[in-house]
Amino acid sequence: MPSVDTGAPVIPGASQPSSPTTGPAAGPATDRRADAPSTRRVNLALFALGLATFALLFSTQALLPALSADFAVSPDAASWTISAATIALAVCVLPLSMLSERFGRQRLMTVSVAVAVGIALVLPLAPDLGWLVALRTVQGAAIAGIPASAMAYLSEELRPGALVGAIGLFVAGNSVGGMAGRIVTGWVAEGFGWRGALLVVGVMALVCAVVFRALLPRARNFTPSPLEPRALARTVRDLLGNALLVRLYAIGLLFMAVFGAVYTVIGYRLVAEPFGLSQGLVGSVFVIYLVGTGSSAASGGLVKRLGRRGALYLAIGTTAVGLLLTLSGNLVAVLAGLVLVTAGFFAGHTTASSSVSRTVTSGRAQASALYQMAYYVGSSLGGTLGALAFHGGGWAGTVALALTALVGAAGITLYATRRAVRLATA
Repeated sequence: MPSVDTGAPVIPGASQPSSPTTGPAAGPATDRRADAPSTRRVNLALFALGLATFALLFSTQALLPALSADFAVSPDAASWTISAATIALAVCVLPLSMLSERFGRQRLMTVSVAVAVGIALVLPLAPDLGWLVALRTVQGAAIAGIPASAMAYLSEELRPGALVGAIGLFVAGNSVGGMAGRIVTGWVAEGFGWRGALLVVGVMALVCAVVFRALLPRARNFTPSPLEPRALARTVRDLLGNALLVRLYAIGLLFMAVFGAVYTVIGYRLVAEPFGLSQGLVGSVFVIYLVGTGSSAASGGLVKRLGRRGALYLAIGTTAVGLLLTLSGNLVAVLAGLVLVTAGFFAGHTTASSSVSRTVTSGRAQASALYQMAYYVGSSLGGTLGALAFHGGGWAGTVALALTALVGAAGITLYATRRAVRLATA
């Protein structure tokens, strides 16, 4: 996968499983990639798909306080409406990348978004939390087919000069969708409850899915390949034998655990005293995500000036300062803390994820898929454990958990720094 410094999750492009020593499979002999008009259609189609994907994936995050109140459950129980979806995505993204090799990127993306949207329209009818979590699990598994196919489709169908821009638009769709879904659900829930909010997001995603399917040109360069689970297993085993990659996966997991904990629980903190914000205003807090666009874009320059480990130290420190600020009883200080947490997270995540692509010379799709698996496992752990910590110790408990994860990330980075110094002086 091309290395793109963005703040959104790394999206693996499925490719024929290849060994880090043998290299990837050869591409098509004849270049039939899209001309400019078709490229514009592809860009718009993938933007719409990205918007639908992340609006659906995190659709319940801003609604957690409302779910807790309606179902009379604790924050950690309600948080499973997020964790179940992200765990299912993490588990399914690598197997579905294999299916895209056999049945086609376009077909898998279409089926995935159709199933995810269909479930979204059923979610408002869930009679209890158990049904809601079960449906969200299936929805997360369906969504996994989109990142498993999107980057591969773009790489195969677009000319190299158009690829970076197309990836940027897809990632922008992810970011805008994630933010818009949270804001929309917050305000709609204030007037029509969480069921009405989920219905609106489902309809919004349906419109995006129709736009995606209407605009996406037919694939011209896809060549089916047989399913080779043994080859995939060998590639994954070799990648996990790379100590640097494992460290990067762990750092991504820990950063996302912090982010997942903070944004899963922040709604509960802000609707309670001393703040007492409405559901709509809590949803609007997610506009802070836009800070991540700037910090992720700046991370490339940070890495050039400070090196990968220097950029990680800065990201860890910024996030830690932000966490401490959120302990304040002053709303302005809390919001400023969230800005720093968001900026630090996106800078750290972008540094780690882009380093994965630069570290490997083949098997990039599988390497990126493993990072994404770690990333969403971190999201699930952070959301669930952060809610448990909040239930037991209030916001201070969530902050303590997040700071512990940052200490882990700092420890891994410090180990890498000392190891590099030893190798340089040996």
